[in-house]
Amino acid sequence: MKKYIITSILALLFVGCSTTDDVNLDDHAFYNTTQESLLTYSQKELSDYMNTPSVNENNFRLTMQYWTETIYVNESNYDFTNRNVSNNVWTDNYVNVLKNLDQAEGIINAYTPTPSELTTWPGKKKNQLAIIDMMKIYTYQVLVDTYGDIPYTQALNIDAYPLPKYDKAADIYSSLITKLTADINNLSASAGTFGNGDIYYKGDIGKWKKFGNSLLLKLGIALADVNPSLAQNTVNQALAGGVITLSSDNCQFQYLGASPNENPMFQETGSRDDFIAGKTLVDYMNTNNDTRISKYYTDVDGDYIGQVIGTPGEFADFSNAGAFAYTATTPGVILSSTEVLFYRAEAAARWGIGGAPATLYADAITSSFTDWGVASDAVAYIAAHPYNAANWKKSIGEQAWVAMYNQAITSWNFFRRLDYPQLVAPATAIPNADGKVPVRLQYPAAEATTNGTNYAAASAAIGGDRLTTKIFWDIN
Repeated sequence: MKKYIITSILALLFVGCSTTDDVNLDDHAFYNTTQESLLTYSQKELSDYMNTPSVNENNFRLTMQYWTETIYVNESNYDFTNRNVSNNVWTDNYVNVLKNLDQAEGIINAYTPTPSELTTWPGKKKNQLAIIDMMKIYTYQVLVDTYGDIPYTQALNIDAYPLPKYDKAADIYSSLITKLTADINNLSASAGTFGNGDIYYKGDIGKWKKFGNSLLLKLGIALADVNPSLAQNTVNQALAGGVITLSSDNCQFQYLGASPNENPMFQETGSRDDFIAGKTLVDYMNTNNDTRISKYYTDVDGDYIGQVIGTPGEFADFSNAGAFAYTATTPGVILSSTEVLFYRAEAAARWGIGGAPATLYADAITSSFTDWGVASDAVAYIAAHPYNAANWKKSIGEQAWVAMYNQAITSWNFFRRLDYPQLVAPATAIPNADGKVPVRLQYPAAEATTNGTNYAAASAAIGGDRLTTKIFWDIN
């Protein structure tokens, strides 16, 4: 009997399984499941990784100096090896997300439709495969942007390739763009999808098309400095296809109010006092009279106070994360309209594509203020911080950094691509950071020990497995 394994006990929330008295079967594995349940699980796992502040998995709120730690400040000082962070990032994405999506794809391709489904199944199959693949593409981009060269062509075929080779990051990007273009074209609003098994969009093909084009835009913008021709062609194609323009079209996971389906921020902050506001962003927002600060952080007797990055601090003495981080049902954002507007502003600034950069810059800031419930303050803020065409990277980079407060992995990409804001590493940062804010994660230690030959080749190819080795598109 074919066995499809879901790698976490959390899957019990979403998947029903058939039981048997056969003592030769593993009671902890799922022997019969559906592509819908695997999609649900993968969507939650992807959202959990992108949104968790767990120091064991996602430290980018610390890296981007939004937060710092109260007592154990290892990760605020870029020590990611103490907790094997990179191993967990690798497993989260390759096993919990990609492998389960791959299993769902296998179920779809193996399915034999009943006689009543013969006319509807081909269209539904194409839609399901396209959605699965778009989620894979999103996840692979996250991995490339985190590490550089990674396993790709051999990554998910464990039987044939137990020790997969690493593909060139630039080649992966080209492949992702080609695949995503085909996926978008394969989507049909007249055919079925996953229904309620799709937590992100509930099977709404129109929204999936906007997501696909927005992801295409994100891929194109990332290549702006290293391959401007492919970047512009990809961006033009994305904009022509129609991207996310409204927050109602955001790609996000709606968490629930009961354990274990709360937002992972709530799970990390609700029972512990591990994080306080980082001085870098708090000071910037105070200086610039940014009213979003009341949503981002709590006040201390009417003031907003951040601690020096990498320095311990008492929880009660500094601002903490705002109410959103202590709310179980806060959605987990995957790709937002605000993010897309900043990409559009950047495309307009670079190449004159898609509109006036100053207008799109203002629209992006307004979108962020609206998302945080202070829309009426956007006009005054923009007037005080107008778009600067002579240094558009600073204008867009700094404002994207502020706006992407709750999308820290995305913020890290803006920072590396535009070189703004000009963050300074703490004096207490580990020596391996070489006095700089990290621009990549090192490969997992488990890869060095179990896939040593391919790991060594990849490390040499990217210029060394270091926190300071730039991703291929980060050439400035």
